[in-house]
Amino acid sequence: MSRPPTLNPAEAYALWAHSYPARAHNPVMRAEERAMLGLMPATLHGQAVLDVGCGSGRYMLHALRRGAARVIGVDLSPPMLERAGAELATCQADAEVDLVQGSLAALPVPDARANLTICALVVGHLENLEQSLAELRRVTRPGGTLLCSDVHPIGHALGWLRDFKSGDRHYAVRHTQHLYSQWHAACATLGLCIEQVREPMLDPADIPDGAHFDRTALEVPVALVFQLRLPT
Repeated sequence: MSRPPTLNPAEAYALWAHSYPARAHNPVMRAEERAMLGLMPATLHGQAVLDVGCGSGRYMLHALRRGAARVIGVDLSPPMLERAGAELATCQADAEVDLVQGSLAALPVPDARANLTICALVVGHLENLEQSLAELRRVTRPGGTLLCSDVHPIGHALGWLRDFKSGDRHYAVRHTQHLYSQWHAACATLGLCIEQVREPMLDPADIPDGAHFDRTALEVPVALVFQLRLPT
C-alpha cells in the first residue's frame, strides 16, 4: 500500500477542519487527553488559560468547564478557528473567550498572558523544539504551568503517520520527531522545570471492533506528555 501524500499543517488542517470534532476522536488522542487532563488543575477559577494550536477547541472547553476566567485559543488554521468558534458558542460559560490566528513559531500573544498554557499535539509540526518552548515560556506568567504533549517518538521509529481522510482521499500531516533528550535539553536551556512526564498507553477498550492497526501500538506508549513549571 502506497504512503499518502504528506501536507504541511496549514494545508492539512484546511482540509480536515470540516470533519474535525471538538473531542478526542481516536484512541491515541484519548490516551493523550487522559494524561493531559490528569495534569490539568481540577479548578481554574480566576485563571487565564492559553491553548496554542487549539484546533477545534477541545482543551478550551475543558478549561471552561474547570472554571477558567479567560481562555485564549491560537491556531495556524483559519478553518479550524471557525470550527472552534462554533463549538465554543454552545458552551454557556461566564468567561472571556478569544480566538486568534497565528503560529507557535511567533505567537500573536503578549508576554506573560496565561497562568496555564496548553500545547497539545502541536510541537511536532515544527522542527525547532527549543524555539517552540521559548515562545510558550514567553506567554506564560512567572510561576505558571505549561502542559505540552506530542506523539511519542517511538511512533516515528515504527513508521506511524499522523494521517486523516478528506472526502475519498487519504493524507498525512508533516511531523518532526522530538526525543525526550531534546525536551530535557531545551527545558534546561530555557530554565523550565520538568515537574512530571507521562507516557500514556492505548486503552484496548478504545479500539473499534475490526479496526486495522499496528498491534505493536498496544505494547508501547503513544504520547509524550509534560508538565513544565516556569520559575517565579
